[in-house]
Amino acid sequence: MSGRVLDKLVLVGAESSGKSSLFRGLTGWATGDEANFRGSTVVCRRCRLPDGDCEIVDTPGIREGGAEAARLALAEVGGADAVLLVARGTDLSDELAKLLRELPLLGKRTAVAVTFADKAPEEIEELVKRYRVVLDVPVVALNARDMKPENRAELIAAIRDAKFGKGDVNLPAAPVVCPPASIFERPVVGPMVSLFAVLAMYGVPVWMAYDFSGGLQPHVDALVISPVKEMLTGLPTWAAAMVVGNYGLLTLGWYSFLWAFPVVVLIGLSSGLAEESGLHDRISRALDPWLRKIGLDGRDLLPVLSGFGCNVVAVMQSRACSSCTRKACVSMISFGSACSYQIGATLAVFGAAGRPGLFFPYLVMLFIAGAMHTRWWHGRRQPVPPPKPGDRAFFQRPRWRAVAWRVRSVTKQFLLQAMPVFLGICLLAAVLETVGVLAWLARAATPIMALFYLPGEAAAGWILSILRKDGILVLIQGDSAMLAGLSALPLLLLVWVASTFSACLVTLWTVGRELGWRSSAALAGKQAATCLSVALILSVVSHLFS
Repeated sequence: MSGRVLDKLVLVGAESSGKSSLFRGLTGWATGDEANFRGSTVVCRRCRLPDGDCEIVDTPGIREGGAEAARLALAEVGGADAVLLVARGTDLSDELAKLLRELPLLGKRTAVAVTFADKAPEEIEELVKRYRVVLDVPVVALNARDMKPENRAELIAAIRDAKFGKGDVNLPAAPVVCPPASIFERPVVGPMVSLFAVLAMYGVPVWMAYDFSGGLQPHVDALVISPVKEMLTGLPTWAAAMVVGNYGLLTLGWYSFLWAFPVVVLIGLSSGLAEESGLHDRISRALDPWLRKIGLDGRDLLPVLSGFGCNVVAVMQSRACSSCTRKACVSMISFGSACSYQIGATLAVFGAAGRPGLFFPYLVMLFIAGAMHTRWWHGRRQPVPPPKPGDRAFFQRPRWRAVAWRVRSVTKQFLLQAMPVFLGICLLAAVLETVGVLAWLARAATPIMALFYLPGEAAAGWILSILRKDGILVLIQGDSAMLAGLSALPLLLLVWVASTFSACLVTLWTVGRELGWRSSAALAGKQAATCLSVALILSVVSHLFS
């Protein structure tokens, strides 16, 4: 970058103002490095400018109630050489005034990028001319989603020429350009249509992923896993357990990747399409009143849905939630978002017992109990104020390059952050199995199973599911003889206790790193209390009708 030398440029703006699109355009569509900043629970994205030696930092969107995002933006601005304020041209005066008021820009070189310029080009261009004079800093208007080379050159020139502003100014009022209303904004029909859209957007990718993984697994087992296990038969017992045992890196580690990765990619694709088209914003706003009844808000919807692919990735995505609702969102993810392992394992158990139809009432129980659990333990916290009716996203045709960028970002997060934790848990489980701890725990849990009128030999599935949700598959051992002896209600009760008593160890570890170990322990205790309360009711009903 010629002209004035910049070492660090920070992009700051309101949520959904187009910062990520500008970041992609400036950095050549690199995903960047995502990292926590000074212990904060919010993520920023960093990358070097390809044609310069400047680091660009994309901060999370600043919004009401988002304390973590605001703190991160303030910290990043403090160490920046220049700041690029990003505001939508459709609501320019309000967004820009908030940024100027809340950010410590005194003594900082500043430039302004006005996005959504394609929505009202003549009006926005006129506003840009006025704001250049009032602010006395470079102001550029562009369509961030479709940044052409000349737009990028103009933006880089504005960054290079960033100036010290005038400080406190009175911004001229600007009209707000509101997107047209749609069926999603109708009071009764909107939430129903949104719920159907959610089921389609996330149900179809999950089904496709399971179908793919289920078809691929037998071939990989026969062609790769089994031959490798035979080759390593001479290893010492402890080494074999670490590599090809029940919880080995090759056996269970590969199984973890096979069942989780396709779900993460396909849900990432679905989420990218929904976000780029504006559909996700409309859906989250339509369902916001319903979510508030259990202590969440519309912005928590995406992490909760992502949990059906991978709870670890979903907990990380909750960094973008409001500080008022994040713990409630994580709690809902832990209890009600059945990850790929949990769904696959419960389907397998019900199928092996000859009762696959129990999977539907199981999901209904999971949804209802998850909502009640979140309401009981977190419902007293007041979410942020509801979104303004006119402050909604425009519907637009998604661009495949932008969708692919989002999928790359989610994939990178899974491979570099979630998968290493999975492999670490595999090693831990292998050690515990080798020294006999898992067997001892299963025997100790047998009396507890009797309280719910369940067979003692089912305790192993309960204990192992705490380590990993697919640990429940141990119930299928012995040609499913134990499962065959259970009627419908006891079988449903057994799967319920084993799959919802606790989040898996990987999720609890992630929650501890994100929210603190006390929060992780509290979450585990509350989830166990809810699970056992529901199980007690179900066991009494089951015993009465047996």
